[in-house]
Amino acid sequence: MEVNSDKLPVHSELKRALREVISQGNGGFNLNMWATVVDRDGVVKAVVFSGKDRGDQWPGSRVISAQKANTANSFSLPGLSLSTANLFSAVQPGGSLYGLQHSNPVDTSVAYGGSSSEFGTECDPMIGKKIGGVNVFGGGLALYSEAGELLGAVGLSGDSSCADHNIAWKLRHKLNLDYVPAGVSPSNDDNIVNDIVDDVSSSGWGHPICSTEAADIAAGFSKTHPVRSR
Repeated sequence: MEVNSDKLPVHSELKRALREVISQGNGGFNLNMWATVVDRDGVVKAVVFSGKDRGDQWPGSRVISAQKANTANSFSLPGLSLSTANLFSAVQPGGSLYGLQHSNPVDTSVAYGGSSSEFGTECDPMIGKKIGGVNVFGGGLALYSEAGELLGAVGLSGDSSCADHNIAWKLRHKLNLDYVPAGVSPSNDDNIVNDIVDDVSSSGWGHPICSTEAADIAAGFSKTHPVRSR
């Protein structure tokens, strides 16, 4: 794997891996995607899209992918990983993290600055800057090295939130950055938790089911794409 000096994947490696992952069934609409990687300080390191042109995926998903990466990085620790999917129920009224989604707003000068022609390229205007933002549905995952170091996070956007999570999970696995120490899911990792019944999550970390197919794919990750152990 090609890496930056901070051990995160470079643009070409991220784009190649993303294109391979979205060619698989992920339980969504099979749309093109944006992916953003941030380092542990929340600095954007790479922004890519899977289509031939930046207009081949939802334009709004570029910034959302960066938000998700920032969120997963901001609320994960060396000993505990929280995916953006894990945050959905906790931020609802009465939830343990209610209001979190209104903290740490996106820096709009970073999100929308520069030339649109450079979006998703190695010269994307977000690169080298802190994007900020908090997103509380599926698609953001912290990145852990084989040594157990929390390097930053990746954010995916462009499909249903559940497909975004599934694609992010497979992408992280392909990049060998899924040495997750612990999490709040039943499998003790940061997988999506589909336990909402009558609008209530029994664990407090639940996420809505977008489709039966997406939920089944995620439920099978412990066998098909298990997190790695050190």
